[in-house]
Amino acid sequence: MIIKKFVARTEEEAAEAARKELGSGVVIMNVKAVKRKGLAALFRAKQTEVTVALEEEHDNGSAVRREAKPAAYSAGESAVRREEDDGRDSIEKKLDNLQSLLMNRFQQSEAQREEGGIEGEILGAEPPEEVPEETEGPEEVTEQQRFIRLLYNTMLESEVDEKYANQIVDDVDVSGQSNLPIDYILENVYQKMILKFGRAEGILPSEDGPRIVLFMGPTGVGKTTTIAKIASSYAVEGRKRVALLTADTYRIAAVEQLRTYANILEVPFRVLYSEEDVQAAVAEFREYDYIFVDTTGHSHQNEEQLAHTRKLFATLREAGKCQTFLVLSATTKYRDLLKIVASYEGIDDFQLIFTKLDETAAMGNLLNLRLFTGTAIAFVTNGQNVPNDIEQFNPQKTVKQILSTRQEQTL
Repeated sequence: MIIKKFVARTEEEAAEAARKELGSGVVIMNVKAVKRKGLAALFRAKQTEVTVALEEEHDNGSAVRREAKPAAYSAGESAVRREEDDGRDSIEKKLDNLQSLLMNRFQQSEAQREEGGIEGEILGAEPPEEVPEETEGPEEVTEQQRFIRLLYNTMLESEVDEKYANQIVDDVDVSGQSNLPIDYILENVYQKMILKFGRAEGILPSEDGPRIVLFMGPTGVGKTTTIAKIASSYAVEGRKRVALLTADTYRIAAVEQLRTYANILEVPFRVLYSEEDVQAAVAEFREYDYIFVDTTGHSHQNEEQLAHTRKLFATLREAGKCQTFLVLSATTKYRDLLKIVASYEGIDDFQLIFTKLDETAAMGNLLNLRLFTGTAIAFVTNGQNVPNDIEQFNPQKTVKQILSTRQEQTL
């Protein structure tokens, strides 16, 4: 893994410099303002430092796991490798108080283990099985193994699927090194989880005609409110020409809700009843920047409405350049999320939006769906306020929440 910093006037310029040097596959690990020192700070513009990571590859394209070793184990490394280690700049600093939190929990569990005399019992871990008499007894469990177990159990508490939690801890390369520092293991897991989340492209502008943005999803996830938040950002803050359309004619309340938002934003609004309405609306707003379309919210088991949605999408794709977002609630059970995603297969390529983050402390489903679908998360919402309570997905923030307990997720 390559980790490197880039400094520029803005985050966008620093990220662009990173992509030019390392390629489009870089993942942003951290962003912070750089404070200049001395009198120069009074006369020079502020700068932004972006730390990026890139998974190295073999010539055949497969990923190589090559982590920078801690200084205690790298006395013979080359100058180049030492510079790479220095470039890491102690990622635990980026974890804010997460490391202290986990260390406190680890020390408490260690004290409980010693008092109870049960080797390896940590955070609800199962006691070791009885060892047959003919064996010499269980091997001593190292501090390193116990800490990895703590991270694993913490992920399960945050409702990360067991399969993905196992993949993450299995990726921690500790082979042949039984005394790696705990902070190094935490850094390793933190980096890998951020890389697994990646970054979404978001809503892209169209160079020729309006960008048609379709929002699909089940009922009750806050899809219409999410559209209003995004439309407000583009129309009010971005000063773009935006039109709102709805094909959700099954629910009168949904039509009136979006009409109300359109009136507040002072943007045009149309209801789509037929293919002719779709074509007419796209033609009417061909000089606009964005056309946001609310589709029918329905159960993933309703085949009739799913067929209607597929037909609408096909018509819109023929009319212009489209992007699609699947809106899901972070409070939905994982097995139900899988059924919802499966029902939309074959409709279109889509990015994910998760709503209602303020109603749950377990963020594991965000990682579960990202890994299951291979689809990036573009936006998350954490309340009902329009135009607030929505933001671009932040992998660092979410990983910190996953690696803390439900009661302690206040980072």
